[in-house]
Amino acid sequence: MTLRLRTISRDEHLAFVGSLPSASHMQVPSWGDVKPDWRAESLGWTDESDRIVGTALVLYRPLPKIKRYLAYLPEGPAIDWHDAGLGRWLHPLLAHLKSQGAFTVKMGPPVIARRWDAATVKDAIADPGTHRLGDVEATTHDPRAIELTDRLRDMGWRQSGGDHEDGFAAGQPRYVFQLPLADRSLDDIQRGFNQLWRRNVRKAEKAGVKVVQGDYDDLTTFYGLYAETAARDQFMPRPLEYFQRMWKALTAEDPGRMRLYLAEHDGEVLAAATMLTVGGHVWYSYGASTSRKREVQPNNAIQWQMIRDAHAMGASVYDFRGTTDTLDESNHLLGLLRFKVGTGGQAAEYVGEWDFPLNKLLHKAFDVYMSRR
Repeated sequence: MTLRLRTISRDEHLAFVGSLPSASHMQVPSWGDVKPDWRAESLGWTDESDRIVGTALVLYRPLPKIKRYLAYLPEGPAIDWHDAGLGRWLHPLLAHLKSQGAFTVKMGPPVIARRWDAATVKDAIADPGTHRLGDVEATTHDPRAIELTDRLRDMGWRQSGGDHEDGFAAGQPRYVFQLPLADRSLDDIQRGFNQLWRRNVRKAEKAGVKVVQGDYDDLTTFYGLYAETAARDQFMPRPLEYFQRMWKALTAEDPGRMRLYLAEHDGEVLAAATMLTVGGHVWYSYGASTSRKREVQPNNAIQWQMIRDAHAMGASVYDFRGTTDTLDESNHLLGLLRFKVGTGGQAAEYVGEWDFPLNKLLHKAFDVYMSRR
């Protein structure tokens, strides 16, 4: 079957994504509105009946002074990645992006290659001889992921420069932590928590921590905690306007696409988190907390409420997003991994992000620029 690629409307794009069990929140039309420095385009692959069978949100980032673009498909496109004829999807994509002035293409196939259960991750953390999760034998692996990476290399795609020192990819995280919800009761999910997690949930309940949903106006409260978290954990925070833009864009597309949760104790907000939903996939997106009153465990309380709400929505997975694959005790992100492991979920590794240089000279210059940032 021959596939054709064409620009599609936002409504067509959203309808196709809505027909899928899940898709990345970065592959819905509204995500383009979250990124005003990029030009967004919705593309669709159609069969011989002009029925849409795959979609892509492409973000174009211009190079300074010249009309050439980085074309980025974060966690996409939404296609049949295991099709033996992968070229019929990707060849027309490259041709179209080149016609739009792209000098290089970056994409992130939403395909998981390996998974490690919580017990395996816990043992790896405890083993002083194990330094990276990627070196640990996986609990399960998908042989089709290896076939996919071989196909991509044969087609001229290059795996992006690798992970940061903490195990995060240059674009989207390669390693994530996920809690499966499908066909599980809440009691079963909670039984999967480790002893510390269950105890902390009870502590929060006993202390009177209340978790409520906020709205647009509460983003300023969230941001105060987020800025405190950034200073404490030494990362560069996004501006408040980013979260306000995200809220407006995503909820305009779907009122349930983005939620804000606040954990309160005696009238004071101690923790806050955002949650994103597409189909059966729910993401814990951004989290923030104060250093005050940590003994009442607001972070466990807020996550447990979000997990319960995701379960009530019929979600198949609760995704804690990126995690480190570096297991050394000196790694400042190891505590976050331990926190996530306590839920009894799974660490997962995607096949990573891939580049296709359409202009090798500009691609190399861009790589040098990015490496010096």
